Parts: sequence; structure tokens; C-alpha cells
Amino acid sequence: MQRQALQAYIDELLEVNLYKDYAPNGLQVEGKSEIKKMVTGVTANQALIDAAIRLNADAILVHHGYFWKSEPQQIIGFKKRRIKSLLINDINLFGYHLPLDGHAELGNNAQLGKLWQLDNIEQDGLVFTAKLETPVSVEEFYDRVYETLDRKPLWLQGGPGILKTVSWCSGGAQGYIDKAIAKGADLFISGEVSEQTTHLAQECGIHYFAAGHHATERLGIKALGEHLSEKFNLDVTFIDIDNPV
Repeated sequence: MQRQALQAYIDELLEVNLYKDYAPNGLQVEGKSEIKKMVTGVTANQALIDAAIRLNADAILVHHGYFWKSEPQQIIGFKKRRIKSLLINDINLFGYHLPLDGHAELGNNAQLGKLWQLDNIEQDGLVFTAKLETPVSVEEFYDRVYETLDRKPLWLQGGPGILKTVSWCSGGAQGYIDKAIAKGADLFISGEVSEQTTHLAQECGIHYFAAGHHATERLGIKALGEHLSEKFNLDVTFIDIDNPV
């Protein structure tokens, strides 16, 4: 498949123009014009690039790419080594950040809802909320998150023993706990946690699970890769470079 056609399809699918993001969405480093084999992963670190090189991939598709607004602009050190590896091997790098969090079907949060077998889901930007048809104990839901993500979440207790409403947003979205509180959620789940999150949970009557930035953002890029493989008959391999954060 031609690189430009692939990018145009993903851009339209994820509605990238709707998002004001912290990094460019789409093609970040140009490689071969024809793409037959692709590697997907959460972050374009050196380990993922090296794996793509071993597989003779034409492209890498990630959630966390390069050129973040907060990072130094110089291409030196580890950034030079990463980009040099891509250029020498003529590998394309595609990155999709917030559009992949927010997509209603393939996105990280939509996939988490499926993983946790949640229905009656309402989406408000990047925050998803589900009304539980059958309320469950917070301990039972904690075990569900633990088992499905294979990572023990940090649990800040503050809400009721029985959950009726659950909100979540993948990655470093602990600041969205305010939105979950406004929606009357008994539990909010994200990937990371801040010092003030503890106080908000305790004072506002809501539980908080910090389930891992990486762990909560593996599903979207994997689902997107599988979608592209099926639609365009691409050879797509998802590689999970483990990260405890």
C-alpha cells in the first residue's frame, strides 16, 4: 500500500483534525513509499525500532511518537539514534496520540470498555462513563481491572463499596477526575496518579485506580493495526515493549 494513501485513510478514520494535540499526528518520519509490513506498539522507543528492523518492516505505527511540544528541539543523543535508525532502514514512523484515545470504536478508551465488559457507555471527549446494569463491589471491579490488564493498579479509596457508575480515561489523565466527579462516578480509572488525586478521591467520595499509563494504552494501537491488516491485507505485528509505568 502507498504511504500517502495509508496516512490519508488513518487520518480520516481517527478524525485527527478534531484534536489540538501535543505532537503531530500522522507521518512523523518518512520512509519507503510502499508499505507491505508494519510493526505497531505503544511507544517508538529504540527497542521497538530495533524489533521492526529485525522484521524488515516498512513502517512503525505508535501511540507515542516524536516531536512533543515540551521536548528539546535538537536532534541529539537518544533522539538522534532513534531517528538515524529509522532513516538508515527507510522505515516510516506514524504516530497518533489523542485521536487514538478518543476514537469511539478502535480507541484506547473504547477498547478498555470492551475489555471490562461495560455497556451503556457515554463519551464526553476523552472521558468514557458507564452505568452498570448490575452494580458490583469495588473489590470485584478492582480484580477485573487487575486480571485484564495483568497489572496491579494503585487503589486510592474514597467511594462507596458498591459501584453503579464507572468513568475512565487512559494514560496520564488523572486530571480528568473532576469530570468523573461531575458525572457522579463512583470510580475513576486512568493510567497515572498525582499527589492531589488522593485528596480529591477522599474528599469527593470517589475511588481512583491508577492502572498504568502503558497498560491502559496497549489496546488502541493493537486494534488499529488489526483493522488496517484486515482492510488492506497488510502484514501487521504488534510488539509490546513492557513498561511498568
